[in-house]
Amino acid sequence: MDEPEEKIQPPGQSVQSTEGQDQKKSTQDQDGGSSDEWDTDLEADGATTPTQSLSRTDLYLQACRQMRTVPVSSFICHLDKTDLNWNHYGVGPQGVKALAIALQSDTVITHLELEDNSLRAEGIRPLMEMLHQNTTIQSLNLSNNQLGYKGAEIISKFLSNNCFIKYIKLSDNGFDASAAKYLADALRGNCMVKELDLSHNKFCKRGGEHLGHMLETNVGIEELNLSWSLHSVVDLCAGLEVTNITHSDTNLQRIFNTISYHSCLPPLFPFPLLNWILKRLYLKHNNFGHIQAKSLGKAVKLNSTLVLLDLSDNMIDDEAVTPLCQGLASNNTLIVIKLSYNPMTNPGAMTLLKTVVNNSESALKEVDISGVYVHEAFVELLQKARQRRPTLNVQYSVMDFVTRNLSALPIFKKFLEEQNLSIMDFCTALDKDGTMKVPTSVFRKAIKEANLPLDQRQRAYLVRQFDKKITGIVTYSNFANL
Repeated sequence: MDEPEEKIQPPGQSVQSTEGQDQKKSTQDQDGGSSDEWDTDLEADGATTPTQSLSRTDLYLQACRQMRTVPVSSFICHLDKTDLNWNHYGVGPQGVKALAIALQSDTVITHLELEDNSLRAEGIRPLMEMLHQNTTIQSLNLSNNQLGYKGAEIISKFLSNNCFIKYIKLSDNGFDASAAKYLADALRGNCMVKELDLSHNKFCKRGGEHLGHMLETNVGIEELNLSWSLHSVVDLCAGLEVTNITHSDTNLQRIFNTISYHSCLPPLFPFPLLNWILKRLYLKHNNFGHIQAKSLGKAVKLNSTLVLLDLSDNMIDDEAVTPLCQGLASNNTLIVIKLSYNPMTNPGAMTLLKTVVNNSESALKEVDISGVYVHEAFVELLQKARQRRPTLNVQYSVMDFVTRNLSALPIFKKFLEEQNLSIMDFCTALDKDGTMKVPTSVFRKAIKEANLPLDQRQRAYLVRQFDKKITGIVTYSNFANL
């Protein structure tokens, strides 16, 4: 009969007897310990480890041999780096277990990248167990690892007691509404995670509900990415509204108690702790239209912490912009709003810009409507707005003919300067009766005969600048300061 294999113990520990191991397992089971929760411990099968401590490299190489996996050279070559980037290495569950063994007591690496490594739920277990021991790693990228709802369940158990991870990426893992519930339940009382990326998943409506309820009580997450993950935002927005300082006394008590439990602060710590709430929300490519825009508009109106909102590549048209602007009209904290590549046209863009300009308390500095083609009136309004708010940066798209049209007036001004004329001089020569008015047709003919380097479209645009209401008369005294 073959001899039973011994288990490798972590460095610095002696091999326990089988009786001692059985007793320890029994105790854990009675106490509700991790034997059921973590059926993969960080001990590699093979031979007995010497009691003296091994270097991180030796420990990793030994673990690789015992896991029968090929070592990743970057782990050995960059021992002094705080960032460990293993994205797209395809190490699989066995490879990540070898890494987990080596990182248990590591005090150098703070940022761990493991995107696209086919880890699946099997590989997440040893990694989460390692993170229960490692107190240095603060940033973790587990995107695109086919984790599914089972992986979400494993991660949620870790997040429920997480004290160190602040930034976590879980994009593109096939998470559904069930996974959203696991994660949301774990994050309700978590105040350590600051940035959470759940993009490219499949949460749909129920998932949005779970995440929205989580936002009602979470006091840690400052950045949440749900791009390419939702189809409804109504319930999510309910959580955004709660982030405003309008909580009931009962809700405040629950939030403060949660903070106190996780951060050892005294109960009912001063009110400003409510500022520890969502600041950046990414909702790109979620098919949001009029209904969702209405919910978001209400949330933006009530929310007082959000500084960035990304709604790019959705279905927000001119109609949907209106309810969104109703929220922007009174919001004084949002700094960046992204609405690029939505089916909005010039009227919607004008509504948006007028809302920003008319809200004297608006904090907006960046408005991105790239892919939305605007007309001359939008650009003119923006130029006036920038005179009052020089820091306002608006990104938009414009057709070439619009750009050419906008150049007509500067070209006309340059012509007048070269002729040492003012607009009053130019028009007075056309005003035979001295009425300070010139028929638009006469003005148009004079512009054409001046041989300005303008095409027909540019000339038509230039004339409209002097007869905006199309009255057929140019009252040139109105342009004395041109």
